[in-house]
Amino acid sequence: QVQLVEYGGGLVQPGGSLELSCVTSGLDLDYYAIGWFHQAPGKEREGISCFSASDGSTTYADSVKGRFTIARDSNTVFLQMNSLKPEDTAVYYCATEAYLLCSARTMVPDYWGEGTLVTVSS
Repeated sequence: QVQLVEYGGGLVQPGGSLELSCVTSGLDLDYYAIGWFHQAPGKEREGISCFSASDGSTTYADSVKGRFTIARDSNTVFLQMNSLKPEDTAVYYCATEAYLLCSARTMVPDYWGEGTLVTVSS
């Protein structure tokens, strides 16, 4: 059974940092791209970072480039978030898609986690 479980959400002040993790089971991440989406209140879900299945190359949405970093270690993917802004407030989801090269297009997930809430506020 495939499972993705996010950890690390919470309240952080503007300018602060937070690290999210997504622990997977039932997947071989040599064959699945894995990445992060977020959904702010009243807005559509948006892909923000992706770690490719084929070569480990990564992509970032313009809104987070230079502030967020994605990394993968065995069955877990991390999102290090620095210089956080109030507009980063959202539910963050990890997701996977088989064989995706992230630079080709936005991920269309085969599997989703349940999400973790990040609130950036003073």
